[in-house]
Amino acid sequence: MEGIGQIISNINAVEAIVDIIKTTLGPRGMDKMITTTRDTTISNDGATILGLLDIEHPAAKILVDIAKSQDNEVGDGTTTVTILAGELMKNAKTFIEDGMNPQILVRGYKKAL
Repeated sequence: MEGIGQIISNINAVEAIVDIIKTTLGPRGMDKMITTTRDTTISNDGATILGLLDIEHPAAKILVDIAKSQDNEVGDGTTTVTILAGELMKNAKTFIEDGMNPQILVRGYKKAL
């Protein structure tokens, strides 16, 4: 898979991670139960959940690394960072599917920053 198809695949993988984490945010955030071969964990902490997930997709791993960096630097905000990055990619996906060059989107995000 190359080009636009690969970009869309990457965005879809990130969206899957965001969908898992999104419902844990806020005062009405829900707990997630993650079961591994060794134990079961119930948590609504984004860093904990991301750490327990067995993620293989490279783009999704980068998202997890972003969240870990946030946790290491600040100690909080992993869920927010994950959701924000995912939403930026989700919005970009629409433009990419409509044929916009990804470099234009990158320039736009840099300018917005």
